[in-house]
Amino acid sequence: MSRAVPSTPQAAVDAAPVPAGAGPRPLAVAHRGDPYRFRENTLPSVAAALAAGADAVEVDVRLTRDGVPMLLHDSTLKRLWGLDRPLHALTAEKLAAQRFEGGERVPTLAEALQLVAEHPSARLMIDLDDPAPAAAAWQAVSERRAADRVLFCGPATALLAVRALAPEVPLALTWERPGLPVAALLADLRPRYLNPPFGLVDQALVDRAAQAGLAVSTWTVDRRRTMRRMRAAGVASVTSNRIGLLRSVLDGRP
Repeated sequence: MSRAVPSTPQAAVDAAPVPAGAGPRPLAVAHRGDPYRFRENTLPSVAAALAAGADAVEVDVRLTRDGVPMLLHDSTLKRLWGLDRPLHALTAEKLAAQRFEGGERVPTLAEALQLVAEHPSARLMIDLDDPAPAAAAWQAVSERRAADRVLFCGPATALLAVRALAPEVPLALTWERPGLPVAALLADLRPRYLNPPFGLVDQALVDRAAQAGLAVSTWTVDRRRTMRRMRAAGVASVTSNRIGLLRSVLDGRP
């Protein structure tokens, strides 16, 4: 996406501080860590996001051949790690022995949970594209007694699998259609958040969600003016690749 230079009037709007009465600050969620500074979905990226003030860090989870949940968005290791192999073709042991550029390795969900545990107020947002990793991801959370430090996001199919295992864990239902989900789905999932992309979010959606007992979280917001628009609309959570800028905007700093 191109980043056009705004005209002077719009630039002035973008630079203006958030009004004091704009309501509670939304949660600042770091998308895959701090990916403009470190490789996404890695421990250095998660640590950098937490140091930059993230309230939560969103990570993607997939399974190895032997069912260990790892931090990875794509189905293969090619884009991020340069290895043209699907994750599900490798065991966790073999993957742990694999060292990539800079000595880095693909981290486990357990390692990410441990890192977040070192920051008392931080949380991990675990993004599942499908139901397959749900049981292993919840087991990793349960083994570390970290249920109060996580929330899960993803489409309804994935979250239904999570909800069957974890009746109380917070859920953010990723929703890429206009309007709200049907009442029956909401009753089955009991999500805390409706989680649409920012292009679908306006004040009307936030109001309708509130009437249904939902807060709105949104993604992936990287432009200052969009961050301001999301806060003005009353969203409860904003996910961004630019966590430092997001915290600055949400905190009302110019």
